[in-house]
Amino acid sequence: MSQYIGPKCRLCRREGVKLFLKGEKCDGPKCPIVVRQSAPGPHKARRRKVSEYGLQLREKQKVKRIYLVSEAQIKNYFESSRKTLSSAGTLLSRLERRLDNAVYRLGLAASRPQARQRIRHGHFKVSGRLVTYPAYELKSGDTITFVKESTAERIVPAWLSLDLKKKEARVLALPSRDQIQEDIDEKSIVEFYSR
Repeated sequence: MSQYIGPKCRLCRREGVKLFLKGEKCDGPKCPIVVRQSAPGPHKARRRKVSEYGLQLREKQKVKRIYLVSEAQIKNYFESSRKTLSSAGTLLSRLERRLDNAVYRLGLAASRPQARQRIRHGHFKVSGRLVTYPAYELKSGDTITFVKESTAERIVPAWLSLDLKKKEARVLALPSRDQIQEDIDEKSIVEFYSR
């Protein structure tokens, strides 16, 4: 599977928002999105009016980069969520339920790439089973047990609960659209894939 290994902050500058791919660097004053607010590339490039297709493409790329999924993965998520009535909310709900995202949301990793690495190294069990697959989709009632303490201070979403004394977290319910914190226009993504 291919993975982007280039400069992470370049992706944030391209999207024009903080994607929090570098952990604590993104919170500080040295974040490139704060220092340089222009997109990467030639500095004298003319700004052209972005078409409707271009706006839809940017939203899809932003979701891919936030959740660290490939083109094939996001297309598969969309196709499987298309069978339900609201494919937009279901798509984001399925992306939120990924194990790497839940570990990041719980504050057990400073960034999603760090969460993926810790999962690959076998630091987490889901309902008593060792899971080394970052794209593992959590279900309601699953229990996540972990080895290491919390590294980052985060507000735990309402669909998750965290108990640091027992070193476990629990999935209380499936996330709804209003519980997802990201600023994403999911209708653009649905329109992009509905072409």
